[in-house]
Amino acid sequence: MGKLSDILREQGSLDTIKSAWDSTAAAGDFDCLPKGEYIADIVKGDAIESRTKGTPGYRLTFEVAEGDHAGSRFWHECWFTEAAMSRTKRDLEKLGVSDLQQLERPLPAVFRCNVKLSIRRDDDGNESNRVRRFDVMEVIQPTPDAFAPNSEPMTAAAGDSGNGDDGGTTVNDLFDDAANDDDDQSERESA
Repeated sequence: MGKLSDILREQGSLDTIKSAWDSTAAAGDFDCLPKGEYIADIVKGDAIESRTKGTPGYRLTFEVAEGDHAGSRFWHECWFTEAAMSRTKRDLEKLGVSDLQQLERPLPAVFRCNVKLSIRRDDDGNESNRVRRFDVMEVIQPTPDAFAPNSEPMTAAAGDSGNGDDGGTTVNDLFDDAANDDDDQSERESA
């Protein structure tokens, strides 16, 4: 087994890695965020299964957008069980999810939220954050690709009524637009 310095020297990265090591502060141990209210963005959604029973769920990844903890992440799981279904549906409807099929695609936007966090302690004494509630304050559209065909900017605001009177895009329309974009891409690829 070789030495690390030999491996880095062979790759030509010894000086770069040494410089990065010398100038980087060690990360702290993972800690929970203090309980309280945060402005955070939902930046990702993933299908998951619980580790113990294989229960299906959907995990929302939040990233703190403001304050001392900006950049810190925490998660909220929505479980697809009979006991949890009403809470899961409530939380996902805040993001415009009205059909499970919508969860097959990435979230169509970043959702800026006001989040109330608490701290949960498990039987072993380990602590983790728990989302008590979240309210969508703003829907942040991704920057349109200037080179993409038909790249028209969309606008949406949390709480849009969806009645179509204002001609704007509603939160629910975001998933529909993303599905139409997928269909358009498939048609272009098959042509």
